[in-house]
Amino acid sequence: MCAAVASALGHESDRVRQYQIACLLHDLGRAGLDRPLFGKIWSWAKAHGIPTRPREWRAIHPETTYGRETEAFIARYRQALATDGILITPWAKEQIEMRLGYARRLARRLRAVRSSIARMGVRWESWMQAVMLYYYYPEKLARARPWVKELAEVLVACEQFEAYSNQRRGRDYYVRNKETIAEAFAYLEKLEREGILSARVMKTLKHVAASGRFDAIIAEARGRRLTPRERRFLHRMER
Repeated sequence: MCAAVASALGHESDRVRQYQIACLLHDLGRAGLDRPLFGKIWSWAKAHGIPTRPREWRAIHPETTYGRETEAFIARYRQALATDGILITPWAKEQIEMRLGYARRLARRLRAVRSSIARMGVRWESWMQAVMLYYYYPEKLARARPWVKELAEVLVACEQFEAYSNQRRGRDYYVRNKETIAEAFAYLEKLEREGILSARVMKTLKHVAASGRFDAIIAEARGRRLTPRERRFLHRMER
C-alpha cells in the first residue's frame, strides 16, 4: 500500500524500494509481541480512556520525562491493572514498551538485526528509522527533509487505513467488533486536522484506494470484500 501511494506521489523507484524495506520492518520493535497480553493491556487502557501513544500521553501528562512514558504508565496504573487481573511482570512491561516506549525498543531491535539485514543485501539508511517512528514521535521529523516527512505520512496513513479495516486487530486491542471504510477515513481525517497527515498525502491515498488497488488487502484484513455501498463511498470521497 505504501509503495503504491509513494509511487503515485512521484517518488523515484530506488527511494521507493528503500522505503518499502522500512515499511516491512516498521513493526520490528514489536518482535516478541504476546498478542493476548498486549491486547489485554491496551484494550484495558482504551476502555479506561488512557492514552496509548507517547505523544498523546505527553499531552495529558506533560510532567513525564521525555522517553519515560512506559515507566510513568506503570507507576500510575500498576495497582488498577492488577485489580483487573493484569500483573506488571517484566514480560508485561515489554508489552507496554512496545507502544509507549517504542523508540528505544525499535532502536534496540535494529541494533540486534543490523548485521543480519546487511547480509541480506539490505542497504540501511538513517531516514528509514525516522519514517518508522513518525506515528508515535512526529516531533522527531520536525526538521526532516520534506520527502522524508511525506513518506512517513504515507506509512501512517496506509497503516491506519489497514488497521481500521483489520478484524483481528480491532478485536484484540481496539475494542471494536465491526470494520468500516467510513470509520477508517474518519480517523485519517482526524490525523489530517492534527497536522500528522498532509492534504497531498490524503488526496493521493483516496485516489489510489478508489482505484481498487487496495481491495484485496482490505478484503484479507477484514475477512470479506468491500460492499457496493463502501465502493460508492470511496468514489464519492475522492471527488
